[in-house]
Amino acid sequence: MLPLRRRVHRTVSHLHRFQGVPMADKMFNVLFLSHNNAARGLFAEALINRLGRTKFHGYSAGSHPKAEVDPLTVYELQRNNYDPAGLHSKDWSQFFAPDAPEMDFIFTLSDTVAAEAHPPWPGEPMIAHWRVADPTEAEGKEITRKAAFLRAFSELESRISIFVNLPIESLDRLKLQRRLDEIGRSRHGESQEPAA
Repeated sequence: MLPLRRRVHRTVSHLHRFQGVPMADKMFNVLFLSHNNAARGLFAEALINRLGRTKFHGYSAGSHPKAEVDPLTVYELQRNNYDPAGLHSKDWSQFFAPDAPEMDFIFTLSDTVAAEAHPPWPGEPMIAHWRVADPTEAEGKEITRKAAFLRAFSELESRISIFVNLPIESLDRLKLQRRLDEIGRSRHGESQEPAA
């Protein structure tokens, strides 16, 4: 078993999954991983299923999922006109099952989960690290905690908006990996030009 980070460069050579399939017919499966899957992953799952609905299908999971979704996750989704119904914390082990959907992209949202050991992912997806501070760890008054959830949602919205608009069909495997890594290093409100 290998930590996710150590598998990033290995997965680049397996971009053949995207070759030979008409792009108009291809739906890419995307998995967002966090530690507890109570906020960040659920935000990302909801965002990509709206912003990239014609091209991407999003999922989320945690290495140590909480039993319940954080109430402020529900609040932030509803505040942005997203329906939280159907979103729930999931264990990442279900995506290793034989009947699990095969992922094309996996994004780790926490340093902890990126370093955790795991079995090989089916299909050898491309992997990138998109660290986002965990809003569930914010302390203090409710207004302070709400601000942490807003920051996490906004940062993910910015990154996912860039990702769903990448010209995947025109990028070779190395350039695509570079773009994914660049998005992970971007900050909220920053946009990056496609790699030449």
